[in-house]
Amino acid sequence: MPDVRVWFRGVLVAVGMSSLPAAAPAPVNPPVPVAAAPTPGPAPPSASAPAFASASGGPETDGPAPVESIPAYDVVLAIDRSSVLRVRETITYDFEGGGEHGIVRRVPYRRGDRLYEIRNVRTSSSTGAPARARTLRLWNDVQINVGGGGARPVTGRQAYVIEYEVAGAFTPRSGRDELVWDAIGSSWRVPIGEAAVRVEAPVPLRKVGCRAGAPASSGTRCLRDRDGPFAIDFTQRGLRPGEGVVVQVRLPEGAVAVPPPRYARPRWAGTWAGTAALAAALAGTVAVAGFGAAGRPFPRRRPGEALVTAGVLLVLADVADDVVPRGPWAFSLGDLCLAGLSLALAGAGIRYAHRTGRAERAAIVPEED
Repeated sequence: MPDVRVWFRGVLVAVGMSSLPAAAPAPVNPPVPVAAAPTPGPAPPSASAPAFASASGGPETDGPAPVESIPAYDVVLAIDRSSVLRVRETITYDFEGGGEHGIVRRVPYRRGDRLYEIRNVRTSSSTGAPARARTLRLWNDVQINVGGGGARPVTGRQAYVIEYEVAGAFTPRSGRDELVWDAIGSSWRVPIGEAAVRVEAPVPLRKVGCRAGAPASSGTRCLRDRDGPFAIDFTQRGLRPGEGVVVQVRLPEGAVAVPPPRYARPRWAGTWAGTAALAAALAGTVAVAGFGAAGRPFPRRRPGEALVTAGVLLVLADVADDVVPRGPWAFSLGDLCLAGLSLALAGAGIRYAHRTGRAERAAIVPEED
């Protein structure tokens, strides 16, 4: 029952991590003065920011805030003989509020444990808007910032072009090679008037589909128009924020060169041994925490400090094993990390029992006349 095991392990890790701060005294927050309620009045409208776009504070105006949107979103997915997906996105964006600095596009490089390679990112603007690209690797996506940072603010309707390549997107199946790709993504927070996706291949396209919605994989079928044997156009109007357009392409086996898929280590790589060690440490910590009661011996401080130090070193070793060769987002929680958490948790319990035991012992010592 893999789902139950993952849930059980997740609960143990969450409880263990939340128990570590017990070794430190809780900070006492000073009272916060209560501010007087402001005099009621007309509230200034907040400017609506584009999807993941950086916004600047423009002058406040009376009346409803303008609604930003993407009137047109055109995508070309060109498949080459090496199965690399060459993507060209033309995004027409309406900055109705004014004073914006650009847009941000997120492209997935990881879905579950499956890895894709996003490379050769290029950006431009046909309307003269600042279009310098900055990329940032996140937990599952590559974030492409277009025209952000210190770029000059833009207003009105602007057009941006984002080009990049995706390697490893095809999946080899029995008798066919398959591509499933969300052409526009589901991270846009503004409505999209019309999305158009064109699929091009070096071989005749016979089995190609498209759906739009949230989730797009089970949404509405897109309108379809074949442009010869090697290209198909899909269109979909009236997309709400968060809705995507997923294209599925099936090519005959061997039509393009498809390398074996690449997979990352799962986020959770621990076994039952590591989970049991963490559970035992949690139970031991609860038991040790009561040793400091009045009249009972309490543990010494140094063993607890040694266990905490050893546990932290084990956690750092497990993190470095994943992060150094593959980056910070490749971390996988394995048995070594669970063992480190177990030692740190036990050490924290000993330190807590030592401190509370000494405090209670001092409280019951009679004062001298």
